Amino acid sequence: MDTVYEFTLPKGYMDGSGELHRRGKMRLATAGDEISATHDPRVLSNPSYLTIVVLSKVITELEGVEAVTATLIEKLFTADLAYLQDMYQRINDIEPPVMRVTCPECGAVHEVPLNFTGEG
Repeated sequence: MDTVYEFTLPKGYMDGSGELHRRGKMRLATAGDEISATHDPRVLSNPSYLTIVVLSKVITELEGVEAVTATLIEKLFTADLAYLQDMYQRINDIEPPVMRVTCPECGAVHEVPLNFTGEG
């Protein structure tokens, strides 16, 4: 199973000296990443900051940059932030569990998503 994914930012992070950094790596998120991010003081004062903090935890590398921090993520162009948010959603997406069932009337076999919340 792949746990680290390479990416190339559409625009790139421009550092203080004007150098552009586009290639990097993102790892799969853990429950701890998301839980610890919710306790970050910046997230507590502004819940919209959660994305920034989580991305700073799962982006393991950006070429030519010593460390990926929340401050660096804040400085990305909006196109790059949207790209990384989409990538995060895609690589961490988990298919809902399904159960194979057979219709008692017609005998057709269907896959039905399991719902553990008790809703619906």
